[in-house]
Amino acid sequence: MAKSADQWFAEYGESHRNPTNKAIHWIAVPVIFISVIGLIWSIPTPAAFDRVPYLNWGTLGLAIATLWYIRLSLPLGIGMAIFSIIAASLVAAFESTGLMPVWGMSLILFVVMWVLQFIGHHIEGKKPSFFKDLQFLLIGPAWLMGFIYRSLGIRY
Repeated sequence: MAKSADQWFAEYGESHRNPTNKAIHWIAVPVIFISVIGLIWSIPTPAAFDRVPYLNWGTLGLAIATLWYIRLSLPLGIGMAIFSIIAASLVAAFESTGLMPVWGMSLILFVVMWVLQFIGHHIEGKKPSFFKDLQFLLIGPAWLMGFIYRSLGIRY
């Protein structure tokens, strides 16, 4: 039987109790999410993708991840879809600046944010949850969304 959002969040929360670690996660998790989109966005695509605006491996990956979130919880899936659209828009906006390649900025952000994550987990005294199950890499952003929903009184 599949775990509910609350079961995932409770298990994820076991290694995210320290206030400093939690604060780091509020910054690092969304930035890592965006940087992963940017890295995948940068993978060359077949010419057929050019027919659809913004179709690339990053947006395709977001569509698949959104289906996973919807399977977890429709309200969380909707929230994560909205966040995904914002994230993809940020990547597209950065790409349009031409300041540097999207993959380069994404790689820098990815590494810096993971260093912060590991510092937070060192302070916490517990390993990151994804060492136990890779699905926790998708749970992190939803866990934060769950906090937002609860603070707004939205059921998920």
